[in-house]
Amino acid sequence: MVFTFDQVHLGVPDPEAAARWYTQYLGATSGDHADRVMFGDARFIFLKNETPAPSSGAAIDHVGLSFVDLDARMKVLDGSGMRVTTPVAEIAGLYRSGFIEDPWGARIELVEDPETVGLHHVHLRVPDPELARGWYIERFGGQPAKLKGQLDGLKYGDVWLLADGGGATPSVGHTIDHIGWRMADLLAAAATLKTQSVRFTTEPHPGPAAAHAPVLMSFTEDPWGVKIELLQRRDPA
Repeated sequence: MVFTFDQVHLGVPDPEAAARWYTQYLGATSGDHADRVMFGDARFIFLKNETPAPSSGAAIDHVGLSFVDLDARMKVLDGSGMRVTTPVAEIAGLYRSGFIEDPWGARIELVEDPETVGLHHVHLRVPDPELARGWYIERFGGQPAKLKGQLDGLKYGDVWLLADGGGATPSVGHTIDHIGWRMADLLAAAATLKTQSVRFTTEPHPGPAAAHAPVLMSFTEDPWGVKIELLQRRDPA
């Protein structure tokens, strides 16, 4: 069983304003609703949260976005309200990279990796990264690989799932609130996952009555506090 990476959910006070910000400054394209944008096939969906906690140090620590020309992107971002937390520098054997926080506290790594432009990776913070990678591949599939031959991770299409060691707080309530995978048959997948000791915090149920909503949706979490949405869309998984 291999699931398809579908989405990143971010908590912000004004979802539509955040969607516009990501389009204007980070090169996202408009999604199928005013509260979401697209990076390739991956959705960034903004949820209303008046006081989100910053993502740094949470179980979903940051996301990575890749650009062909990082210097040009930093010029676009100048004056946008973001905060540079780590200036752009060359990481030996990998790529040029720097960290920012968006105006609401989501930690974003900006990388210059022409091989994967757009959503590049989701980076977790867990006590045992190797154990976490095993948990995900046993339950969600994915391709084990080494990013640039150096960093262990899992690939879901073009999106990397990476993990660093460290203590973490559950992701819910932070600016990066949860991530999501989709599949062709959620009910069948949920039945299998329950045999693998996956606890569903919200059982599969119909999505909202809207064209952009999934047919079925559910919520679970990994053992380290990463909130996960599992869903079935009208279009093929």
